[in-house]
Amino acid sequence: MIFKDLQQMVPDAELAITEPLSKHTFIKTGGIGDVFIKPFDVNGLQKIVKYAFAHDIPLTVLGKGTNVIIRDAGIRGIVVSLDQLNKVSVINETITVGSGANIIDVSRIALQHQLSGLEFACGIPGTVGGALIMNAGAYGGEISEVLTSATVLTQSGEFRTLKTGEFQFGYRSSVFANEHLIIVEAVFSLRKADPTLIKGKMDENTFLRESKQPLEYPSCGSVFKRPPGNFAGKLIQESGLQGTRIGGAEVSTKHAGFIVNVDNATSTDYIQLIEHVQKTVKEKFGIDLETEVKIIGKNPEG
Repeated sequence: MIFKDLQQMVPDAELAITEPLSKHTFIKTGGIGDVFIKPFDVNGLQKIVKYAFAHDIPLTVLGKGTNVIIRDAGIRGIVVSLDQLNKVSVINETITVGSGANIIDVSRIALQHQLSGLEFACGIPGTVGGALIMNAGAYGGEISEVLTSATVLTQSGEFRTLKTGEFQFGYRSSVFANEHLIIVEAVFSLRKADPTLIKGKMDENTFLRESKQPLEYPSCGSVFKRPPGNFAGKLIQESGLQGTRIGGAEVSTKHAGFIVNVDNATSTDYIQLIEHVQKTVKEKFGIDLETEVKIIGKNPEG
């Protein structure tokens, strides 16, 4: 019924049933999505959101799946991919971009237009929407410094435009996450600069990322938030956990803050290893590690 309704309502959208969500996450794990749909424009997305709200159907929004673990039991209801909402326009020192665009690509477009402010994002492998939700940051910069407005859909499918002062940005937090808003478009305010200097900073950031992070394996990025006054990777390393493995998931020997998929890991492997790391660090240092990665989907026993 849901499939047929969506097929009629958004005929140009990519639509599938019982979609393996492991195809849509960076760690290559995750169960089945009941109905998977990829709208090609904002109007199609709004129709999907309104339909789900009106019929009380669970709705899950995915970007590139870079900072998410989908449980092995999958996701019930409708899973929406925003991949196709990726248009980018540049006017003077302002970049307007769809939420499904890769933030790395946007940083490169900024460079092409001699615009500075997104150099920190040149190695963040997620979408613009994901970057806003998490107030993504790296190497001394973060989204909160450049975002000036955002267009969102509420859970009931109504458009809202938020401006500076309404974003509620904190460390890996935002109004978008707090109020479960669906990001449609973002506007970044940048500044003109010497492209040689911009590229130099991006090259430096890329070198640091490639030299320190285990990019040779699938991963969900930094698993844990930085505890106040400390570093998750340092605590994990000093707990002797590097190389610890459950199933095919392993605490990276290159960077302790990462858990990598070294041998056909399942999401359950990942979650159990995360819990083991949290328990060990708590016992050794008395510090609770909070996950930065989002764990979503149906519990196997649920």
